[in-house]
Amino acid sequence: MTAATAELGVPATRGLDRARMIPGVAQVVVGAYAIWAFGLGTRTGHGAQAAVGMALNPNAPGALGMQHFPAGPVAIVFAAICVACGLLRVFRPLGVVARRWLTVGYVVAFVIAFLVWASAGTTTFGGISLPGVLNNTLIVSVPLILGATCGIICERSGVVNVAIEGQFLFGAFSSAMAATMSNSVWIGLIVGCLAGALLGSLLAALANRYHIEQVVLGVVLNVLALGLTTFLYNKLLSANSAAYNQPPIFHAIRIPGLAAIPVIGDVLFNQNIVFYLAFIIVAVVQVALFRTRWGLRTRAVGEHPRAADTVGIKVLGTRYRNVIMAGLISGLGGVWLTIGQVGSFTTNMSAGKGFIALAALIVGRWSPVGALGAALLFGFAGGLNNSLSSLQTPIPGQFLSMAPYLATVFVVASLGGIVRAPAAENQPYVKG
Repeated sequence: MTAATAELGVPATRGLDRARMIPGVAQVVVGAYAIWAFGLGTRTGHGAQAAVGMALNPNAPGALGMQHFPAGPVAIVFAAICVACGLLRVFRPLGVVARRWLTVGYVVAFVIAFLVWASAGTTTFGGISLPGVLNNTLIVSVPLILGATCGIICERSGVVNVAIEGQFLFGAFSSAMAATMSNSVWIGLIVGCLAGALLGSLLAALANRYHIEQVVLGVVLNVLALGLTTFLYNKLLSANSAAYNQPPIFHAIRIPGLAAIPVIGDVLFNQNIVFYLAFIIVAVVQVALFRTRWGLRTRAVGEHPRAADTVGIKVLGTRYRNVIMAGLISGLGGVWLTIGQVGSFTTNMSAGKGFIALAALIVGRWSPVGALGAALLFGFAGGLNNSLSSLQTPIPGQFLSMAPYLATVFVVASLGGIVRAPAAENQPYVKG
């Protein structure tokens, strides 16, 4: 108990108890609702069967077939696990790591209960494909992962990068045009990454040299990227798409052995190079940020730049390098949108993914691994429309399209006041 709390007569653990009680009670309430809606609802009642596919390509040799089981009892079991996770959080003091794993278990159990409910009584529609859901989740998550990693490097350095959306657009436009003109996906990849770095260098110069308010600056750069790419698309790409907007795309690289793993093999180990790079970058940045001298200096610049300067760290130089390097990563996110997936550029094709990536880094507490988990959560919400489109669920398609944005708002709002950003972010540094 601190002197302040002792003087006021307030128990020192009151805030901790409240911080544990509120999310725990919310989890119990949502879990109880899941029991009622998913397990006892009319869709899963009367012995309805759930049909879940276990292979991305059911016609492949040795692929697991469709699995059938009673929907109601299974949904109730997983919803009850959600309630148990909430009760455990309320009545059992847990460490930070234990709470994180409990949250992961809660989310997984809730998602499974929801998918069982969605697939109940859909045997005539072929059921729901579990690898298909995972594949849709990962496809939507890749730009979010890259954008969140970009934002982490910037904000850990003390620069808020709201321009991730614009970097996606610049990277997508440039990669599509360069790959089409050169007929090479590799040139498109390089040019797309450099386009993201170009916008990053503009952000670094205006924020660090001219001390423009960084959030406003990011919004302006997003508008610039949207306006410029829309103008060039209308005047150049759409008028002559064969010459400028029909790029080749990266082909999948199947990893022998790993791709044969049931359920997840084809999803995780039969993708293109940009997909693999996204997860490699997360691992590299996680290790570099918390286990190397570069990471220590980056975090010092983002937390206390004056102290970092006094020990010889070049604060502005570190911020310039990191913001430009982060731009390369977000440019790769733009590459994924065109030559990594679709094969052409359309106006505003990033569709708010840069802002969802910002939310992912906040939910992940400015940690690459944490942001990866948040990006997968938002990616699942974003892929729901594709996953459930053939099942005729009572959820309107428009609501499913809104799901990633609603999930972003709810999750970030629930973390308000709990997470703490780097202390010196959005604060220009003037060398004394």
